[in-house]
Amino acid sequence: MNLKAIRTNPWPYAIIGWMLLFGTGMAAWVVVAVRNDPELVRADYYEQEIAYQKQIDRLSRTAAVRGEVSVAYQSAQQEIALRIPAGHLADQLTGTIHFYRPSNAKLDFHVPLTLDASGAQRVPAANLQAGLWKVRVSWTSGGQEFFHDQSLVL
Repeated sequence: MNLKAIRTNPWPYAIIGWMLLFGTGMAAWVVVAVRNDPELVRADYYEQEIAYQKQIDRLSRTAAVRGEVSVAYQSAQQEIALRIPAGHLADQLTGTIHFYRPSNAKLDFHVPLTLDASGAQRVPAANLQAGLWKVRVSWTSGGQEFFHDQSLVL
């Protein structure tokens, strides 16, 4: 009898190969799932929630005076002009201006809030790179904190 004449059925080999492939895939999936950290909440969740609530409170207090707060780039003078409501100047006003560059964190910087008698401050912008900047002004007046965020394109 000639062995070449006997044909073997490929289905048992295909089924065994498919089972091996499936078993290998499931084992890989289990390894990935076991190594994955499912922690969705930070360890300091409650502290972060309180900080976030404070930010919401700052924004809601600022909403009442949003029309009086302005941040504008003046290209002719190469400066950024900031104006805070005059009513906030009578109290002990302290704060900072944070210049945030979304495309390059190395360019971020802070400027202390030093307003003149009219509630304005000018920040030189000649050395700032052209592009998108986010100006975040936070100040405290009369024991209450305020926050204003505005995007500028230089």
